[in-house]
Amino acid sequence: MSSALSDLSRYPVVQAPMAGGASRPQLAAAVSGAGGLGFLAAGYKTADGMYQEIKLMRGLTARPFGVNVFMPQNAAVDPVAVEVYAAQLAGEAKWYQTALGAPDSVGGDDGFEAKLAILLEDPVPVVSFTFGCPDPSVLDAFAAAGTLTIVTVTDVEEARAAQAAGASAVCVQGIEAGGHQSTHRDDPQNDGAGAGLGLLSLVAQVRESVGLPIIAAGGLMRGAQIAAVLAAGAESAQLGTAFLVCPESGAHPLHKKALTDPMFVRTELTRAFSGRPARGLVNRFIREHGPYAPAAYPQVHHLTSALRKAAAAAGDPQAMALWAGQGHRLARELPAAQLVEVLAAELAEAQGTLLTESGS
Repeated sequence: MSSALSDLSRYPVVQAPMAGGASRPQLAAAVSGAGGLGFLAAGYKTADGMYQEIKLMRGLTARPFGVNVFMPQNAAVDPVAVEVYAAQLAGEAKWYQTALGAPDSVGGDDGFEAKLAILLEDPVPVVSFTFGCPDPSVLDAFAAAGTLTIVTVTDVEEARAAQAAGASAVCVQGIEAGGHQSTHRDDPQNDGAGAGLGLLSLVAQVRESVGLPIIAAGGLMRGAQIAAVLAAGAESAQLGTAFLVCPESGAHPLHKKALTDPMFVRTELTRAFSGRPARGLVNRFIREHGPYAPAAYPQVHHLTSALRKAAAAAGDPQAMALWAGQGHRLARELPAAQLVEVLAAELAEAQGTLLTESGS
């Protein structure tokens, strides 16, 4: 299958936009230069910070790339629940000798309108959206500017909404994915072991429900897995955790080391660090505070920001947000360009095996 999106890269490999510093221009440029599609993450950055990274990216590669933007978060939050959680974290603040952040120090829109203005005035090839779907007028404006748009979805209903709004493609995120689940509506009643669908099941359901190109995301670490999601109906695969350990990644060294450290035996979805479900390596902070964290994003994110930084400065991964997908143990410390080539070779081998077996 070929579309305007797949024509942007030689290989069906997309580097996930990972907010918080991991998706640096150096990483995205290396991926795009090697034949994948690199992404910058505008989340948690100012509009000018995003623009400076775009300028740096253009200086590093002439290949197409994308920018990911967070949708504004306007859900009602219980301030008392946030205060209670802050009181619970007082001991952490004392231990790491830092003050807790102000929950409402930054608005919930993440500079959305200012970022859109820049991206429309000086267009990039692709813009993707997390935590919701923009209004049709926004997607129409990007289409008029020649920018392809991707809406991240976690179920069929969200995929249908993205198609109706005019998105160019959907990024289908399975429950295996590291980092935040990109649900369009954060409902704490959906928390628990039964929340979310596995990637292969979700891709198949979305494929039968919408006509948009699909990018599959969630737990993908090997070329054979990419072959599986392509067979299920995806046009390309998005990998985040696989690129976290690359030298070009801006992830903290402790985070990179933890991905393959036998001390961290599993991942789980937690609200402990941000107030929104996100998959990370289970550490002390998640065990002690995850069960009590309120549904309050981005308030909890701002509340714990200084704690996470202080823990990193102290060399203590037990209070860091170690975002990771379920396939984290398969991480390979390779330069990003080499990893793209390895994944492409594994994909070709897996597809060749499938063709041989189907013909025998």
